Amino acid sequence: MAGNHNDYQVHKAKILTPAFYVLLFFTLLGFMLIAYRFVMGIGAVSNLSDGYPWGIWIAYDVATSTAFACGGYAMALVIYIMNRMKYHPLIRSALVTSMFGYMLAGMSVMVDVGRYWNAYSFFMPSRWQPNSVMFEVAVCIMAYNVVLIIEVMPAILERFIHMKENKFPKLKHYAMIIYPKLDKVLIFIVILGITLPSMHQSSLGSMLIIAKSKLNPIWHTQILPLLFIINALYIGYATVIFESFASSMAFKRPFEKEVQQLSRIIPYVTGIWLSVRFIDLYIRGQLSAAFAGDYYSWMFLAELLLILTGTYILMWKQYRQSPRMVFIAAMLLMIGGGWYRFNVYIIGFKPHGNWSYFPSLPEFFITVGLVAFEILGYMVLIKLFPIMPKVHGEHGSDAAKAH
Repeated sequence: MAGNHNDYQVHKAKILTPAFYVLLFFTLLGFMLIAYRFVMGIGAVSNLSDGYPWGIWIAYDVATSTAFACGGYAMALVIYIMNRMKYHPLIRSALVTSMFGYMLAGMSVMVDVGRYWNAYSFFMPSRWQPNSVMFEVAVCIMAYNVVLIIEVMPAILERFIHMKENKFPKLKHYAMIIYPKLDKVLIFIVILGITLPSMHQSSLGSMLIIAKSKLNPIWHTQILPLLFIINALYIGYATVIFESFASSMAFKRPFEKEVQQLSRIIPYVTGIWLSVRFIDLYIRGQLSAAFAGDYYSWMFLAELLLILTGTYILMWKQYRQSPRMVFIAAMLLMIGGGWYRFNVYIIGFKPHGNWSYFPSLPEFFITVGLVAFEILGYMVLIKLFPIMPKVHGEHGSDAAKAH
């Protein structure tokens, strides 16, 4: 189950590069603002209010970033459920992206929690509320973080196993003991890794069902859980394509042919999502509101146009043969899918009264800092452990030592 280690390679390149220091700067800035938030209170760094208790930290860092981090979930469905093992070389980089994305979500929740000193209650079963959707999301995200770490472990163990005998001999010894045992149970971890995202992605939609009087009817529907699951799938595939293309450009690697083949799946998923979306609008009598030409209608049309354009590009073979067009389509789908979630959590949300919300600069920079930390962690891990798909017959990794 751990896969053939020959499918992967360490990206041999310098860690301390100009990009590293830029990302480190924004990471440190974000963490300094987080420290300030914990000392001075959430009101000192955010524009959150009683009307808008959830802002960009929940809308992006949790609701949207976890969809971007669904690459591992989406790839596991294709590889292990649909038995498309030709995509196996893409799984590790997708899992690492997912791991950091879900860490970002967990950290963001802790930053967002008002009375953070009561967070220990989550670990006391006597204080659990199993009927709470928020509780289910929290449990699943924490559990999925553990699952992702375990799924990434084979790459770390392989690095130590293939080290020279005189270099970290104890680590090499323990890695050789743990690796075959982990390989035997990894299939159960994979199954858990498919189940947990299905649960919490649907629950991220369920959280807004209760806000019927506050969420615009274009987005408020009883099938929000289903729409969020399908939305997470096509965003996950698009993110795998985006990450692959960005890595190829940044690290001077050839574009993986498996990614172009993977792009054929997306139109089927977005087609299902769009069909369900329009059927739901029709049944609820909201089609006229969706095309009314007001502010909310324009937000809906922007989301729709981005998703339709990305889907249209990937429907045609001549476009799928162009890595650049596939990359553009993936970006459009990521932005469009993410816009849908922003529409649900912030743009379409209008509390009673004269409340308004726009993220403060500290809120924005805390989010930027967490995203920078995610990218930084990814860049470091792929240069230390065999995570990237192997470039067979080429030395593409060696050519990028300066990057």
